[in-house]
Amino acid sequence: MRPKTLAAWILIAAGILALAYQGITYTTRGKTVDVGPVHVTTERSHTIPIAPIGGALVLAGGVVLLLMDGKRFSRAA
Repeated sequence: MRPKTLAAWILIAAGILALAYQGITYTTRGKTVDVGPVHVTTERSHTIPIAPIGGALVLAGGVVLLLMDGKRFSRAA
């Protein structure tokens, strides 16, 4: 597979995933209280939003790259 075609498919997949999930969520843990045998921890959920327009632009870029890779352009002399 040619590098341009591979890059196009990766962009298309990333665009679809960005449109489907619209954000990345992760959890962090922190220690709040540590007194003798008692340990209390907290969990916080954080979200990194991904704008739908960003996913659409990445998807469109992948499609354009794939279409341009399939065509052969020649210049008329």
